Amino acid sequence: MTPTGEAPPGAGEVRGLDVPGAHGRPDARQATRPDEPERWASEALGAVLDQVAASRAEVGARFPLFADPSPDLNPNPNPAPNPGRWTTTGRGSWTGGFWAGLLWLRARHTGDERDRAAAVECTARLAPWAEADTATRGLILWYGTALADRDPGADALRARAARACLRDFEPELGLVPWGAALGGPRLLARADGVPGLVPLLATENATAAGAHLRTHLDLCVHGPGGPRPAWQWDAATGWHPCEDPPPDWARGRAWLLLAAADALLAGPPIGTAQQVYEALELLLPRPDEPLVPSAHTSLGDGPLDTSAAAITAVALAKLALLRDSRSAWYAERSRDALHRLVSAHVADGRLLDGCYDAGSGTAVRHQLVWGDFFLALGLAALTGLVDLTAV
Repeated sequence: MTPTGEAPPGAGEVRGLDVPGAHGRPDARQATRPDEPERWASEALGAVLDQVAASRAEVGARFPLFADPSPDLNPNPNPAPNPGRWTTTGRGSWTGGFWAGLLWLRARHTGDERDRAAAVECTARLAPWAEADTATRGLILWYGTALADRDPGADALRARAARACLRDFEPELGLVPWGAALGGPRLLARADGVPGLVPLLATENATAAGAHLRTHLDLCVHGPGGPRPAWQWDAATGWHPCEDPPPDWARGRAWLLLAAADALLAGPPIGTAQQVYEALELLLPRPDEPLVPSAHTSLGDGPLDTSAAAITAVALAKLALLRDSRSAWYAERSRDALHRLVSAHVADGRLLDGCYDAGSGTAVRHQLVWGDFFLALGLAALTGLVDLTAV
């Protein structure tokens, strides 16, 4: 049992890293974006946030992680034992902040004090992660608090987490290590240890935040032998690439694009280095790439990962705020991706076809809590509910 107290799948708890998924189906469905994106986005956002309320009633004081499609949505002849129901964790694991973020989005959307109270209570339950030894504190405690509206508890928790992350920053390595709280080696640099941690760390020390980002870009994007989403440090021989996750992990690329977008929006001293701009050119989707990527390009007609598409859509919407020569393309690509997700992969307010863990075959074409969060965040930005410079 790890210090977080998370248990393996099958017991209603999931311990693990953000690793890629394995099975799925190609995105053969086509959709045309309508001329009034705010209207369809508003309707879709309402459906997603209505589903948040239903999920809240289902999970209670636990944290949702992933859900198998319900029988009428799932062509799998061997459905999960509890189709349509969430697999949950007690402490939230690395995804708990996305559930809190969804609750804050619902509270903003409805203006209901009961929704606000639920968001406040959930955010408070993230407190044990503030000093946990994991770089995923960015995912947990940035996205779990950044949308909080007039909540002193969330503000205090965010500040406490930022100070703790700064204490864990290792200047000789130029980063906050991946950490040991979720199991495995501590001295790792991983793509999913960058998003959220850049803006969280910047609230305490922008120089450290910039170093954390650039070290990861240097390894994960510009590393010797080509891009790799994970590296391990050896005191005698330096950094070495990890075999897992593999180089073509779509969500790893999306995480890094989101972190780079946050840095560029923040400006100096985080996002001014030429290295960030050079990495951006390699991380951006090409115009001919599908809006919803395969979880791994090497899998051919294998699984999609709608969560990677949602993360990328939010990153592009952030880049559009830079007002440079490509802003219009960033905005259009982001809207198109969101509309494709809504029209082809959402049912009853649930974003399906997300891909979690290839190696274990866990949640390979499922609803994922972080996929729902980034879809809702993108739609909320498109409809004006959220200012992306603040989250």
